[in-house]
Amino acid sequence: MGKTLFIDIETVPTEHGFKHGKPRGPEESEEQYLKRLSLSALTARVLCLGYAFEPPVGAPAQVFSGDEPEILREFWALAGSVDLFVGHNVLDFDLRFVCQRSIIHRIKPSREIPFARFRNAPIYDTMHEWTKWGREGVKLDSLALALDLPSPKDGMDGSKVYPAFVAGRLGEIYDYCRGDVETVRLVYRRLRFLEGA
Repeated sequence: MGKTLFIDIETVPTEHGFKHGKPRGPEESEEQYLKRLSLSALTARVLCLGYAFEPPVGAPAQVFSGDEPEILREFWALAGSVDLFVGHNVLDFDLRFVCQRSIIHRIKPSREIPFARFRNAPIYDTMHEWTKWGREGVKLDSLALALDLPSPKDGMDGSKVYPAFVAGRLGEIYDYCRGDVETVRLVYRRLRFLEGA
């Protein structure tokens, strides 16, 4: 059995992003503006990276947090020995964002991660596996609920991360990130017909 890394990141806009990003337009709500800034590696940073590394199966989810360059270095230290990266929308967001922020910080990845589409190794994207690479996306909480699994969005979702960050409620964000990792792991097991889902 190879080494599997389940991951999820939470991102927040940077001061650079507020200063140099496309300004908020009159048709854009504050929530839409913050979401747009938070989803681009040009205008946002990794606040935390949740992960679970297996084996052993069922290892608890943990979080890298603090200084972004240190989060990235810790991620790449783990990634060097990984056979399979698993996440929800991890191909189009999480891993891409981590790679782009690593370039910004001049942190050389410990390995090359191929972003080839229409395959499930070394990246297994639960969103793409569920949609069978269709154009429609599906949110992690919607998929979890359809599979009768616990939703990770109890009391928190991506739109609430920045306000929680500004309020200093980092513990809640880290718990939410760990919850996403645990849910991704359950969804992955269900999609692969593995034990424990």
